[in-house]
This record gives sequence, C-alpha cells and structure tokens, in this order.
Amino acid sequence: MLAETVPVQAELSSDERELLLDLLRLPTAGPLETGPGAPPPLLAEALEVYSRAAARLGLRELYRGSPDAAELDRPDVPLTVRRAVADSPGFLACQPSLVLRLGPELPRAATVMFNVHLDTVAGAEPVGFDGRRFTGRGAIDAKGPAVALLAGLRAAVAAEPRVGREVAVLVQAVSGEEGGAMGVFGTRPLVGAGYTGALNVFCEPTGLRYLPRATAAATARLRVRGEDAIDDCPGAGHNATVLLGFLAQHLARELGAAAGPRDPFCVAGTGTGPLHNRVYGSGELLLNLPYRDAGSGRRAQDAVEAAVRSGLAEFRQLFGGLPEFARTAADCARITRLDWPKRGLPVLDNRHPEFEELLTAQAGIARVPDAEPAFTCDAIWASGLPDGAFTVVLGPGDLGANRAHAAGEFAEAAQLDAFASAVARLLVAFARR
Repeated sequence: MLAETVPVQAELSSDERELLLDLLRLPTAGPLETGPGAPPPLLAEALEVYSRAAARLGLRELYRGSPDAAELDRPDVPLTVRRAVADSPGFLACQPSLVLRLGPELPRAATVMFNVHLDTVAGAEPVGFDGRRFTGRGAIDAKGPAVALLAGLRAAVAAEPRVGREVAVLVQAVSGEEGGAMGVFGTRPLVGAGYTGALNVFCEPTGLRYLPRATAAATARLRVRGEDAIDDCPGAGHNATVLLGFLAQHLARELGAAAGPRDPFCVAGTGTGPLHNRVYGSGELLLNLPYRDAGSGRRAQDAVEAAVRSGLAEFRQLFGGLPEFARTAADCARITRLDWPKRGLPVLDNRHPEFEELLTAQAGIARVPDAEPAFTCDAIWASGLPDGAFTVVLGPGDLGANRAHAAGEFAEAAQLDAFASAVARLLVAFARR
C-alpha cells in the first residue's frame, strides 16, 4: 500500500516576515566577498536576531562562535582563506556561526539537522516586501530559507507533539558559505564537532526537490613571473599577456576536447596590467574545475597539468622565431608556474532507501533526477557521516531564476511558504516513522 503524504501546511507569520526584512537589512557579505578595507559584516548581529526569534519557538543555543585559526591550517582549506586568517586577525571573529536545538539531546538516530547560511554575496540590494515578493541580498540565498525553516518548525511542533520531545532538531546557522570559503570555517567545524542528525538538510535553492549530491571544485592558478619591458623594445622583456592569453586558449581547447564524460570547467580570470605602453612580464590565469567525485577531480587536475606542459611546448615552437616574443618563448617554462589555491575538497553523493521513501512518499518532496547537474555547497562536509546518516540539499526557488548572485535577488512569499510546508511535512514524517 502506498504511504500517504503528511497533510501539513505552513506559512510565514507576520512576525516572521518582519524577521526576514530585519535580516535582509543587515549587510552580511564576508570579507572574501567585499574585499580589503570594507566594513566588517554584521553577521554577529544577524545571528543574534535569528537566535532571539528561534528562542520564541523553544530552540536553545548550543554553540555560538568561530573556530580557532589552527583548525584551518590544513591542505583542504582554500589558500585564500588561509591567507585571510594569517593577514587579518579579526577575519574569523567577525564571521561566527550558531547551533540551535529544539528538544532534548537525543541520539543521532532521533535527530534531524538543518544547515542554513546567513552570509551573502557582495552587492547591496533594495530591501522590501510588496505583499507577494521579498527583495534584498539573501532573499533566496539564504536568509529567506532560514526564516521559512523557523516557520516550518513552528508548524511541525503544532502538528506533531513528538517533534521537540522524541525527535530533536538541530539548526546550524553558519557563516563562510560564500566568497569561495567553501564552509571550511562555518559548516566543517560544526559537522566535525558532531552537530549532525540521521537526516541532514542543507537549505539551498533546489526548486523544492531534494538533491542527495553536491559537487566540489578545484582552483588552478597559472602564474608568470618574468621581466617587464617598455613598448619601444618589446622583445627585451617577457610578454605575460601573450603567453597567458595563448595558454588560456590552449587549455580551453585541450580540456574541452577531452574524451569521455567530464565535468564542466571554467577558464576564469586573467590579468597582467592596464597600460598600453609597456610589456608586462607578470600575470595570472585562473581556472575553476568542478568535480562530482574524487576520481573525476584527480583526472581534471591531471588533465590541466598535461595541458599546461603541451601548451608551453607549443608556445615555444610557435613564437620562438618572432623577435618580439622570442625571449618569452625561450623562457616560458622557467617563468611559468602552476599551483592549486584550492583542491582536495570532498564531494557528496549518498543514497538511503528508507529516508528517500520518507521524503518522497510521506513528505511529498520529489528527488532531483540523476541527469540534472548538482552544484557546490556546504553539504560536501556531511559526506561519509556514520550510522547510516543521509544528507540532502533542499530549498525554495532557483539560484538563477531568483537571481541569487545578481542584481534583483528576490524570493516569492509563496516559495518560502512552500518550503516551510515541506520542512513541516518532513519533520512530522520523521517523527512518525
């Protein structure tokens, strides 16, 4: 007999709508997003506002703070984060995270964990609500889902007394999801400390379908360190602009033509200098390489290293006879270095027949088909949890359609209400299973 979907509905109350507007008014883009010299984010204030609202529903604080800098001295922490920690003493202190719990401390088997991030990308957006649509930075990614989560918890407790008594709910409200931080100082330490459940839900826009996968990404950096020259004698120096431009095209061609299935890659930023009357001897080129599993990540890194070697050899051959570039060609291998500011991150790819049945049949939440691509988020740190735990990404809206990282970010009130309802159904189904 087919199980029936739990008949629970939820919507944001007027107080919860005001809570979301309060959070949207607080600028919470971290230093990796805003850059040096920008005012510090008001993440501590946002956590305080969120914690007070959660307390009215019965959630208690278990943890509020930031990890010790020593915890980030490890190879799977992106180089940008390690440098920021070393160069900016207040970097971690201005980006705290929070853990809340509804109900008593219970075994993992009787616990559901939700993770939501309150930091945002940079760029101020007008904050408002017209009765139908919330606007503002973080409306969909992910302050709106964070507030809808509380509305769902409220509805679940009203519908099923076991929620908060026989079933505990953990809420991680974290910093460090955006800016390329990859959750290494927000989510990763909290998961490592054991703030997880049998079912773990990372609140990111998925169109209200659960995604049991999350990719990771590596960042490759090509650096040319040669000698400058004036425009009157261009052959006297090393032309990093021509060399990096050639390598960018070569890498795009070689990586794009790789045989067999592959993950997408991005030939990203490059830079040497802004002036027209000099030859720049130094510059950088960045590549981003998402991967769905450890094997594809290693293959992508091997392919980049091979393409760089063949590109340098081809550049030497093509440009060695041209006076303006002969010195660059002769020295190209010596002045070019490949390094990896980010690599070695885990990926999420898990299955759990019992919980998938709960999500689809009892909670009425569809699964994202395997043919659709996953994306990178903090859920990678919940891969490989013990005791049969299951981790999914689930949230309202769509990163692109709701303009999550662009001008005009918004969340429809109906989208947030639908997510609150999904949270409530999930918790009630978990409590009754």
